[in-house]
Amino acid sequence: MKEIELKLLVDEAGARRLSRRLTALTGTRPVTRRLLTVYLDTAEGGLAAAGIALRLRREGRGWTQTVKAGRSMRAGLSETTEVNVAVPGGRVDLAAIPDPALRAAVEKAAGGLPLAPVYETDMRRTLWEVTEPQPGMGQGEAQPICACDQTVARIEVALDRGDIHAGPASEGLIEVELELLAGPPATLFALARRLFPEGGLRFSAMNKAERGRRLAAGEPTREHRAPRNARPVPIAADASAEAAGREILAECFAQIADNAAVVIESDDPEGPHQLRVGLRRLRSALELTEPAFSGLAQAMLAAEARWLGQEVGRLRDLDVALVDLVEPMRKEVPAEPGFAALSDALVTAAATERAALRRTLTGARVHGFLFDLAAFIALRGWLEPADHRQTHRLARPFAALAAERLERADRRAAKRAKGIATLEVEARHDLRKSLKKLRYIVEFASPLWSESQVRPMLKSLKALQQLFGDLNDAAVAETLFLAPNGPGVGNPVAARAAGRLIGARNAGAEQAWAEAQARWEVFAAARRPWKPRKSGKKASTGAKVAKPAKARRSGKSAAGAR
Repeated sequence: MKEIELKLLVDEAGARRLSRRLTALTGTRPVTRRLLTVYLDTAEGGLAAAGIALRLRREGRGWTQTVKAGRSMRAGLSETTEVNVAVPGGRVDLAAIPDPALRAAVEKAAGGLPLAPVYETDMRRTLWEVTEPQPGMGQGEAQPICACDQTVARIEVALDRGDIHAGPASEGLIEVELELLAGPPATLFALARRLFPEGGLRFSAMNKAERGRRLAAGEPTREHRAPRNARPVPIAADASAEAAGREILAECFAQIADNAAVVIESDDPEGPHQLRVGLRRLRSALELTEPAFSGLAQAMLAAEARWLGQEVGRLRDLDVALVDLVEPMRKEVPAEPGFAALSDALVTAAATERAALRRTLTGARVHGFLFDLAAFIALRGWLEPADHRQTHRLARPFAALAAERLERADRRAAKRAKGIATLEVEARHDLRKSLKKLRYIVEFASPLWSESQVRPMLKSLKALQQLFGDLNDAAVAETLFLAPNGPGVGNPVAARAAGRLIGARNAGAEQAWAEAQARWEVFAAARRPWKPRKSGKKASTGAKVAKPAKARRSGKSAAGAR
């Protein structure tokens, strides 16, 4: 059978709120039972390598053997093939697996080697069953054709509290599973939003089997421990626009959700940085897929991503000012006491802004945005039943769609770079944004080409972004330190240091701008990987120019993902 469920992580306070709400919602007392589960594998981990989990679970006096395989995870929604069979005495019996194909897969993965316990879980599971109206069953909607059609969805909500053990290692876990018993998967997201209206929960990226395997191997088992950079999305050369677009959006969701948790849990300045990058990449991905997907939901997600990016941006600008601007100057000019005052003022301002951002990230609006984005990806929220030509657009090769959108983004950047030597500050900023969006789309589509095909253009783009980052730093310095309520305002010593910093940054920005103009020529001459190479001619890589000055940033934020 196919198991479809939504897995969420909560803290103890969230678990208590969930219990109260579910009891009130169902009007019944929940069922609580203890689940002792042992997961087995070969010494070489053959089952895990094949994506198979084999477990023995004791419930009361009986034992159940379960095989799970073929798990797919998109935006928190897990789909897994699951087969259960009773086994007397709690002994593994592969011959008892009723599905011949699954039995053969398990036997092949085991390779004739003995199976032994690797890790186990000890959970107290509290269960509720909830009925939810199906989407589309409101007034004016078509009614079921026959009495056998379901007008409500049935969902089992399981709250698991307990521990995972692997040898001497142990780890606690509180997890909520919403398993679909009957009805469409959309009802899982609808119910989850009702149960957690105030936010504060996280999608679980790992099931218990994966957590146990990692615990046994000494690997990290907790999500969100460190800032998460964007990761390449594997896309087949013949992938459809829909298949590729869905995977790209899922990667954007993972980067956003993970780094939102980092900001909530730590003061690492890379968390807001990567969260803002993830939101910008999402907006670029939505624009990339727009011709195939379209619809009101897509526009609303883009608007919410823009809003949240602005919220994150205030903290990110303070972090940049502290880590990349003030602290380097403080080391360079130790005799200037104003930099210490500026640093203290920025630390205080960042702490206030970080607290405000954490309230935002754990609030209902961001919570709703993440649920909407997850549902959009997992449930194909871009489908428009009335758009009869959409099927053709979704089936279109992603390579063709990417080439079309890349050409458009490339031309937009070239248009904004026209007369580059004469561009004013605002026009430079517009060009910077165009180049950033172009780079994201190139990175999304890069699996379509070989590394040698895409490297020249990406290398030039990154060099340009480095220089434009220096220009942006100068703008950030002026905006922050010249504002009426900016850090250090009212302190003459800090004001003097701010003036020195702004002057130094403006001088550096002019140098960066001169280098950016030369770098633009290299970029303009770089071969576009989506364009076929002209026969008989070697692609030009542009004239040689002096390398840009060494980056004037420090810390992790230096690189082209600004």
